[in-house]
Amino acid sequence: MYFIKEMPIFERPREKLINEGVEILSNTELLAIILRTGSRDKSVIELAKDVLYRLENISDLKQLTLEELLKVNGIKIAKATSIIAAIELGKRLEKASYHTEVIESAKDIYYKMKFLENENQENFYCMFLNTRLAIIKYELIYKGTVDQIVIHPRDIFIKAIKANASYIILVHNHPTGNANPSKADKITTKALTEVSEIINIEILDHIIIGKNQFYSFKEAKIFNL
Repeated sequence: MYFIKEMPIFERPREKLINEGVEILSNTELLAIILRTGSRDKSVIELAKDVLYRLENISDLKQLTLEELLKVNGIKIAKATSIIAAIELGKRLEKASYHTEVIESAKDIYYKMKFLENENQENFYCMFLNTRLAIIKYELIYKGTVDQIVIHPRDIFIKAIKANASYIILVHNHPTGNANPSKADKITTKALTEVSEIINIEILDHIIIGKNQFYSFKEAKIFNL
């Protein structure tokens, strides 16, 4: 069996990474570090090349399955699972760090959350955005009774901080179908806006969803949103 340590020091991927930086490594060398060792008749570099040879480009690596990897001569279950785990980690990092769905208007939010029209209870959601106004995630904060919902600022802003959000959009529905804000809606929005100024995570809008209609606190210019 061939090991990386059998290669000349200046050619070893791990040493190159340490001494020259990970950016300098080729795709083959990066995969060789994950594989760690070669097979009985192939060096780890040759084995990495055999895996990548099956791909048209490096982006196809995301589509490789465990079954496909096991078909490569010299790749057993331990090496295959290491590759699959590394691929999945890369997918999760990509999903967590790059968001393309940008909110540009209250109407964007309405169409995104229109499913709330069919709820027979009030559902209060928070949409967490990054500095580019792209959605990090949206999350159900409370599911209330037909006529009342209680929101605590702590629950919202702890989640916003954990999501590393720069902005928040509040969204909830009115099961009656009328999107006009109630007195309680105004009180809740005012209280959350005041806390947001202290926390320094801006609330951009509060959208109320009715039946085929919505209300935007920002468009109504309430509480300087």
